[in-house]
Amino acid sequence: MLSKVKLAKRISTDVFDAELLDLIAAGMADLRIIGITFTNTEVKDAHDVVTDYVITDPLVSRAVVTYCMMNFGPPDDYERLKKSYDEQKGQLRETPGYGLTDATAQGGTA
Repeated sequence: MLSKVKLAKRISTDVFDAELLDLIAAGMADLRIIGITFTNTEVKDAHDVVTDYVITDPLVSRAVVTYCMMNFGPPDDYERLKKSYDEQKGQLRETPGYGLTDATAQGGTA
């Protein structure tokens, strides 16, 4: 995920890696808070320090990148990014397999 976020932000230095990793973790937490389920893997170095996260689901990955784009530095297009992120979250939340339980998706209650 770190390389995806750095590419999206056009960052080529490692200076901001700790901040970006924190934003990636925050983005994942933000999705989980509203009930979006997905798997991720922590990549750790020899000292057990997280150096990256792997999210294989492309929709969740894109939402996390958008979250990071929106929250890293003062983006010129914050409102556009916020709207995009909110839409991505909403779509994930309403999609069976991400946010809804099978019962809810079939018209029942969760």
